[in-house]
Amino acid sequence: METIIRTQVAIVGAGPAGLFLALILEAADIDVVVMERRNRAYVEGRVRAGVLEQITVDLMNRLGVGACMNRDGLVHGGAALSHDGERFRVDFQALTGSTVMVYGQQEVTKDLYAAAEARGVKIAFDAEDIRLHELTGDHAHLTWKREGVEQRLDCDFIVGCDGYHGVSRSCIPDANLKTFERVYPFGWLGVLAEVPPCNHELIYANHERGFALASMRSCTRSRYYVQCSLDDRAEDWSDDRFWDEVCFRLGPEMAANVVRGPSFEKRIAPLRTFVAEPMRHGRLFLAGDAAHIVPPTGAKGLNLAVSDVVMLGEALSEYYAHNSSAGIDGYSARALERVWRAERFSWWLTGLTHRFPETGPLERRLQIAELDYIRHSRAAQTMLAENYVGLPLTLARI
Repeated sequence: METIIRTQVAIVGAGPAGLFLALILEAADIDVVVMERRNRAYVEGRVRAGVLEQITVDLMNRLGVGACMNRDGLVHGGAALSHDGERFRVDFQALTGSTVMVYGQQEVTKDLYAAAEARGVKIAFDAEDIRLHELTGDHAHLTWKREGVEQRLDCDFIVGCDGYHGVSRSCIPDANLKTFERVYPFGWLGVLAEVPPCNHELIYANHERGFALASMRSCTRSRYYVQCSLDDRAEDWSDDRFWDEVCFRLGPEMAANVVRGPSFEKRIAPLRTFVAEPMRHGRLFLAGDAAHIVPPTGAKGLNLAVSDVVMLGEALSEYYAHNSSAGIDGYSARALERVWRAERFSWWLTGLTHRFPETGPLERRLQIAELDYIRHSRAAQTMLAENYVGLPLTLARI
């Protein structure tokens, strides 16, 4: 067995949550090692959402990794809602003073990897059979295998940033963990195409045939979604069928602006709500998708992971700089308060815009009535805008 020299914090998972935390800790002179069971190309190649709250934009700039985002990202001051083609705009900037940034998570990941490499952050890729040990002892450690040889890493703390299916959460005994979950009875069929977007901002469309979303990754790359059955397969949807359906749900006015083109990525994503409580077990902390999943409707997944690691970064910095455990002891409760607020917003917006199996004429008319209320109520629009751009979170000095 080969033992790597001891580190202070071990992070399991080299996706955005793990990399953001690694860079936060590196900036605070805290020694960190990141473990990743996949290779770098795989992690960088994963296509995910691309709406960044101001907290995420601010963190990237404070960490010195925002140059490409500031150059290539698209600042959005609002978004549109529609039902059966009738559309209105919610002005985020006028209502809250804040905006969001459209910049693909795939690009965020590449920027984080470039910074981690330049700053000498230690990342162990292709780490097989990762196992966590002594989580309630005086010190923790983890083991993994590389090319069949077992390795060991000793540390003070372990942070699980390894997603919903990762090993970290499964290390918490069932008696110490409470989970809340809802699997939605539909999915999103998403398409990426090298065509200009039909609108300069996102459009959330409620249609009697189901939800649709017109989004983008750049001025020349568009991302569209339609609600579909979980029994559907992406290969059953030809490009022509998809474009016909998204145009129908967006309505004739926006359909006239849709530029059709061949898709280069097409997949169906299920929708799920999931929360695990608490987000700490002894020397193990959970962050990001390891602890919670939100439906993508509210654009909260990556942003919620960022708020987790900002809070945890503050707490660990306080622990090492001032020998105070107040921050790490309060991390779970503080993070979960924000998690549940984000879950509430995503649940509400999903319910407002999607067609459920139980959606009949009454439920449909209630959705339309609520959309009409939002359209004519500044207070209702402010509630939507405040949650969409992200509730306030004070960032530590980085």
